[in-house]
Amino acid sequence: MAPSSDTATLRVLCPKLVLSGNQQPGTLQWLIGSPFFPPFTVVSTFRCIHQSPDFQLESDDLRKLLPKGFEVIGGLIVAEDSDAESNALEAVKAARRLRKHISEGGELDNEKIVGASFDAGTGTTHFFISKTEKSTKLEPVASVVYEDKSGKYLWENGCLLHCELPIKLPFYFPASSPSDSKEMFSNAIDGVIAQFKEPNAVYIAETLKKASGDVSKPVVLRGKDFGFGADASNINRLAAADHVSDVKMLSCSHLCLDSKTTAVVNSAENADKIHVSVLLNRSEKSPTSGAPVAEYFPAMEEARLIVVDLNLDVLTYAPKELPLMHAVSNLVIPALVDQLYSLKKIILPHLLMDHPKLRTYHFNPPGVLHPVTTIYELNYGETEMKQVDVRKSLHIRLGLPLDRPLLRTANALDLSVNDDSKSNIKKRGSVLLKDVHIGIPSSGVSEGVASLTQGSYEYYHYLQDSFDDSGWGCAYRSLQTIISWFRLQHYTSIAVPSHREIQQTLVEIGDKDPSFIGSREWIGAIELSFVLDKLLGVSCKIMNFRSGSELPEKCRELAMHFETQGTPIMIGGGVLAYTLLGVDYDEGSGDCAFLILDPHYTGSEDHKKIVNGGWCGWKKAVDSKGKSFFLHNKFYNLLLPQRPNMV
Repeated sequence: MAPSSDTATLRVLCPKLVLSGNQQPGTLQWLIGSPFFPPFTVVSTFRCIHQSPDFQLESDDLRKLLPKGFEVIGGLIVAEDSDAESNALEAVKAARRLRKHISEGGELDNEKIVGASFDAGTGTTHFFISKTEKSTKLEPVASVVYEDKSGKYLWENGCLLHCELPIKLPFYFPASSPSDSKEMFSNAIDGVIAQFKEPNAVYIAETLKKASGDVSKPVVLRGKDFGFGADASNINRLAAADHVSDVKMLSCSHLCLDSKTTAVVNSAENADKIHVSVLLNRSEKSPTSGAPVAEYFPAMEEARLIVVDLNLDVLTYAPKELPLMHAVSNLVIPALVDQLYSLKKIILPHLLMDHPKLRTYHFNPPGVLHPVTTIYELNYGETEMKQVDVRKSLHIRLGLPLDRPLLRTANALDLSVNDDSKSNIKKRGSVLLKDVHIGIPSSGVSEGVASLTQGSYEYYHYLQDSFDDSGWGCAYRSLQTIISWFRLQHYTSIAVPSHREIQQTLVEIGDKDPSFIGSREWIGAIELSFVLDKLLGVSCKIMNFRSGSELPEKCRELAMHFETQGTPIMIGGGVLAYTLLGVDYDEGSGDCAFLILDPHYTGSEDHKKIVNGGWCGWKKAVDSKGKSFFLHNKFYNLLLPQRPNMV
């Protein structure tokens, strides 16, 4: 019997359907889709990390992680037997139970659900559709389509709505009855939620991209426009008003840039973004006039007042053609409510103590097509073990590698307003050239294998920031380039330090006397290692050479560094300091070349001038004219920063 037409095809957008790592039999994954996409479209997959599974904990996590606009549409189970349909049925039952917990509803879930069974032995996946909760028989999916350019599909047709709302929430309770505090706090939370749906609540939607002069004006949506708190006659009166009908017709695309004038949109980072502000309008005229009145209600007994800071920050996904009013009422407001309840659960156990320092971040890690949201407790910073464990569990859930930071605060999406009028106000270092070695001429090693630094860096050299360090600052500049690499790979969020800050660090650890600060004294590989350890917690290996003639002998070892660690290397000693970005090595002949980034350049940030002038390029140990790049009568120290193995 052929499957019905609406279950014939399942579309998979995510690059990895079955997450790598733990693929032990019984491992469960949640299939994520969107109510705005065609049925049976899998956008991403999350691993179930609370085994058994614990549906309450899973639902709490997914309610925080998943932006509104995405939802659980099924389950996938890793199996070792051949009964694919039976395994898929177990995944379907689990997915239905999870959906009930997320929606906090006990009614029958009659939505169609996807069930999948992955055979760990053969690597094949079988898909089925469950039509209703009472179904005991599944329908096999006739065909599965793995989409190319899935990110483009997602973001050319959709946009993000972002809403931040800082709240200072005061509440009081009898001093003689601290146990009442939780109930009073919960009541205060419910009072905030009620205000979201008051007729005098105001939602202002405006574009987050202002790259064009032709930007639509903000759209003002009022609670009474939604029908909040209005009776039938009031709704009819409002519907007759021109401004209300106009607002109701506006779609999200009204605040999105014309796709014809923008670059290809294939990720959340460059997607159209709409910012939604929440206000409570208390200035509207009352139907009856009267003098201001202040009322005084004295407490019957001694009371204690607590003020809790709640910084709401939600992100939702919507098709561009979705009406703005629908997006705000059905996505943004429910997201605010969910996050309030999530924050309440975290704060309640600590209500009468120091409240946890909570901060919401949005990430778009590699391999995940849509953003994810998480709430971090940053009381003791990102290196505190509790926070490390939280990130590790998130890496496992999302199928991310466990040896690099992808969900640190420095990785978070930048959702600040991009305003051309402020485009000249740049944070320090942002005007520097990045990755200047890309596109340079070949090394000339005919049978060589090039091993290069992995990831991006910024080029620091003499005279930048109007600071004259010509003749003494080359090692400082090499260190700045190395630290920029760690910043751009999100191992740290500290700013690249100035020469003075580098000197201050060396004084603080006792390596230098206070008179060193503000001096023009050179530093070398040892000092660089001290600074990297102090500021970034990065350890380094140091290779010592009595003569520049010894460097070619270590090309194989240097190649291994770039292949395994991938960090830029500082070359010190002799009379000059350089940054090494890679080696090109022919193992058969021993011929090799070094990719040198020279910090002694003093010109403008002109890539062509830098490359043509040889300030970034391949250098042979001995060139065609017999000239040695590394001096034979000088010693050299190479600083090899180690990539931290951490999340």
